[in-house]
Amino acid sequence: MDDYRSRAQAGAEPGAWDYLEGGAGAERTLAANVAAFQEVTVVPRVLVDVTTVDTAVEVCGARLAAPIGVAPVAYQRLWHPDGEAATAAGAAATGTLMIASMFASARYEEIAEAGGARWLQLYVLRDRAILLDLVARARAAGFTALVVTVDTPRLGDRRRDVRNSFAIPPHAQSQNIDPETMALTGVPITGGSALATHVGATYDPGLRWEDISWLADRTGLPVVLKGILDPSDATRAVDAGAAGIVVSNHGGRQLDGALATLDALPAVAEAVEGRIPVLVDGGVRRGVDVLVCRALGADVVLVGRPPVWGLAAGGAEGVAGVLGGLRAELELAMALTGRPCLADLTPAMVRRPSR
Repeated sequence: MDDYRSRAQAGAEPGAWDYLEGGAGAERTLAANVAAFQEVTVVPRVLVDVTTVDTAVEVCGARLAAPIGVAPVAYQRLWHPDGEAATAAGAAATGTLMIASMFASARYEEIAEAGGARWLQLYVLRDRAILLDLVARARAAGFTALVVTVDTPRLGDRRRDVRNSFAIPPHAQSQNIDPETMALTGVPITGGSALATHVGATYDPGLRWEDISWLADRTGLPVVLKGILDPSDATRAVDAGAAGIVVSNHGGRQLDGALATLDALPAVAEAVEGRIPVLVDGGVRRGVDVLVCRALGADVVLVGRPPVWGLAAGGAEGVAGVLGGLRAELELAMALTGRPCLADLTPAMVRRPSR
């Protein structure tokens, strides 16, 4: 993973690299996501038949070769000319889930050409007609679920973007939303963030629980809520008819000081009680991290930055290398812990410091 990251950074434009790698504020939560996994240990069992290790899983109708997926990352042509189309191809080649950002720099139809399991991520905009148009196009292209990011009523304090006066260049702009709506993302602001200006002008800061039911009713697709950290919100998501939730702090890019997602996961999973799938993202870098998340209650584990490192380093093959590596590491970790089935991964096998 470090090799892919080093190669990606070497070829990236500095502002685009900071946009990918940066977090909010002093980046405490960004660091905490990764650090949480460094403090966890697992307890192996021995003399278990691990001749066959089964990593396959199904979530919201998507059949996956492993409980691994690509978290939504926008504007991927910042790092490779093929952008999200290559990422989707890498995910399909490894039997993992692709979640495409609504601000993808490849058309949804191009992403769909890769095959594989694919969902569409959405922010809820003030102009709901734009949302419904996007969903209709994505549904026609074979996207089977919606992932609504609910932790961004305003953009977090992303200081790297401000220092770089970061804006999205023409070659990486969204290919699925009209240029007028996206215009502010491409206008550099000295000592400011074009993306923050865009969010303030277009996102709906008044998003409420009833809007989730509206979206599900209008689109007829399962709606997964991304950005859940509080167990009471997880329970309310179930009551609101969500098809799943993603335990996420937006990769440390929204509220600096929010708890690490690994620390939030057990209580959220307990609150859900298996009624809907629980996904998680944030800080996952190794197959054993995936194993730990599964043991603590996650059905599927998402990775955001690592597939982009693979994309920048080697296109679709690089993405497949990252995701295939995680899958192989997970299978090995399951064998070496004496847990040949995903159902064998339970909280009892994980040791964590008190938090």
